[in-house]
Amino acid sequence: MRAEFGIGESAGLRAVLVGVALVVVVVMLVLPLLVVFSEALVHGMGPLIEALDDPDTLASIRLTLMVAAVTVPLNTLFGLAASWCLVQFSFPGRALLVALIELPFAISPVVAGLIFVLLFGTRGWLGPFLSAEGIKIIFATPGIILATLFVTLPFVARQIMPLMAALGAQEEEAALTLGARFHHILLHVTLPKIRWALLTGVLLCNARAMGEFGAVAVVSGRIEGLTNTMPLQIDSLYNDYKIAASFAVASLLAGMACLTLLLRRVLEWQNQRLVARGMRAVLVPP
Repeated sequence: MRAEFGIGESAGLRAVLVGVALVVVVVMLVLPLLVVFSEALVHGMGPLIEALDDPDTLASIRLTLMVAAVTVPLNTLFGLAASWCLVQFSFPGRALLVALIELPFAISPVVAGLIFVLLFGTRGWLGPFLSAEGIKIIFATPGIILATLFVTLPFVARQIMPLMAALGAQEEEAALTLGARFHHILLHVTLPKIRWALLTGVLLCNARAMGEFGAVAVVSGRIEGLTNTMPLQIDSLYNDYKIAASFAVASLLAGMACLTLLLRRVLEWQNQRLVARGMRAVLVPP
């Protein structure tokens, strides 16, 4: 198989490719993480705890967790509904809907933030109406939630759609034939099949929600203690030459990212086992 694609059995070539990959991974990923954690702990745990105990930093952590707690469940529900619709049914405009779901991957987060400013800002299309009603979206928590919802929209849907398509809808059709209602089919047939892919999508969505910078920076106003999320607080501390505090917050965010990556690998392994089992069931029927 390797010879067909022109990839020979040369041990030297394999060693060079593996070496290049390892160098890139170490330089671009491992070293930056080591720098973050080493700078955060260079003076011990005392300064680290003191930096994390700052009121503005605590407010940024609370805001980040609150935004993630709102956006992740909403995008999980959307991802389930969109995946069910796109996999189970064929209808005009289906390809357009898939493209729209993937739109946040193609648009710069800064541009996404500007879109919401143009819509909901004081001089935006809906700004005068919202101001007259006393509703504040831009430079407030609702704007941060909207921007985060936009940039995290595709993650759950893109994780579960391929699995649902690979596993097929035979079990759902059988349950429907036996008289099961929609919510029974969803809870007892579909969700158990896609649980690992769903959890992977939720983890990725949560990681992006907590780490988003560009879109949130545009709509938040970057008010310390009020609208600064953790990434914005890190940037503010660094720009104020509070280097140790900025690395302390960065280490907390990096630790969350590493934990997310570890959980994702475990869930992807479970997901691959489930896909392989489903494909064997299709190719070798009982």
